[in-house]
Amino acid sequence: MRDPSHILFDAMEKRRAPARRTHPEVSPEGWLSGAHRVLSPNCDDRPLGCIVRLLVIHAISLPPGEFGGETVLDFFTNRLDPAGHSFFATIASLKVSAHFFLRRGGELIQLVPCAKRAWHAGVSSWRGQDACNDFSIGVEVEGCDEKPFTEKQYRRLARISRALLDAYPIEEIVGHSGIAPGRKTDPGPCFDWARFRRLL
Repeated sequence: MRDPSHILFDAMEKRRAPARRTHPEVSPEGWLSGAHRVLSPNCDDRPLGCIVRLLVIHAISLPPGEFGGETVLDFFTNRLDPAGHSFFATIASLKVSAHFFLRRGGELIQLVPCAKRAWHAGVSSWRGQDACNDFSIGVEVEGCDEKPFTEKQYRRLARISRALLDAYPIEEIVGHSGIAPGRKTDPGPCFDWARFRRLL
């Protein structure tokens, strides 16, 4: 039985969106309209000929279980103060990023254009293919394993996912745990995949 966190798409399903629904558009360079930009240096070119086929949903909170502030953006832009919290000292030297960061109130921030490779998946595998960063887009949703996500997050995530599905030949939406089982748990048990699917 397939992990319920996986959302599969085929060509017909991707064309089935109601005409009345509006969603953002993606530029040829991979910038999403309506997203605030905070650029991360932690990205590079995708391998030649590599196409986007996967959308990965993550969850992040810094410090763990706490929301708000600029610490997540500081982390993705290499400005996190290791003295700011005991946990920060363990991660401040890491170079990571995601294409998008979605705050609790629904604010969307884009850190890396979708045409570039963000460093979000780490050691990962999907359908027998390793290095998921090469062919995926990563969305970090502000949250954790222990607390529910917000309605504004689900609605904004559905809108941007629809835009990405229209712009790229994405075959599946998965949680980080689906491509790094045993190593990652996010977006975690509090992420309601059925609710997200209905909105999508």
